[in-house]
Amino acid sequence: MISKNEILELATEANLLPNVIEKDYVLGWLLAGINHHPTLRESWVFKGGTCLKKCYFETYRFSEDLDFTLRDQSQIDPDFLHGIFTEIAEWVYEQSGIEIPADRMKFDIYPNPRGVDGCQGRVYYGGPMGFGSKHSMPKIKLDLTADEVLVEDPVMTQVRHEYSDLPNGGIEIQSYSYAEVFAEKIRALKERTRPRDLYDVINFFRRPESGDVAPQVKAVLTKKCAFKNIIFPTLADLDSHKDHCATGWKDQLAHQLQALPPVPCSSR
Repeated sequence: MISKNEILELATEANLLPNVIEKDYVLGWLLAGINHHPTLRESWVFKGGTCLKKCYFETYRFSEDLDFTLRDQSQIDPDFLHGIFTEIAEWVYEQSGIEIPADRMKFDIYPNPRGVDGCQGRVYYGGPMGFGSKHSMPKIKLDLTADEVLVEDPVMTQVRHEYSDLPNGGIEIQSYSYAEVFAEKIRALKERTRPRDLYDVINFFRRPESGDVAPQVKAVLTKKCAFKNIIFPTLADLDSHKDHCATGWKDQLAHQLQALPPVPCSSR
């Protein structure tokens, strides 16, 4: 495991709290453990904001959870997940020294609006910053669903792990393609109001590489909206979330960024 000083130095350089950097460090090793496990390597597909930070954008907001689409619905099961993550925790400890106690794992199963079970999981950890007791350990949230359409083939991506204990050969994870992550973020912003979704969509649009995949994104988004039975989003739909997002802009994003940008102005 890397030293506490390494975390503190990186936090100072990034102008972020040490616990944010420590969580990013642990996220990298947890992704390594998921990819290493033969049962999950091919069936779990990484997505969401942490996928953007760890796989696609070199400089981006830090994130706090792991989102996956599962290709096997039967794996949305608390006993299965507890057993698998106990094995992952043992491997991560052997490789890095990070503690992930099996008795602090929790996997809650819930039906989504379509009546299909998903899972909200929590795993607690002891990293380089240390912890007072098992009851005061930081946690990583897991959002697992098998009720998603994968429009494009998943891709194997390198995980950014900019720490001194990067394993030989790096860390890989199976993830959504760039176009599919982009489309999924637009679809999410259509259905909910979260500052991070607005931040992500705006950043996608501003990146030059996004223009090259615009037809792809539209095609993927069309199929995702059809699967969810929602109307294809318009600019007005996305713009309508701005005022509500402004309310939680600072509280939900400031701790994830070196410098918080202002709430975006209306596009209209």
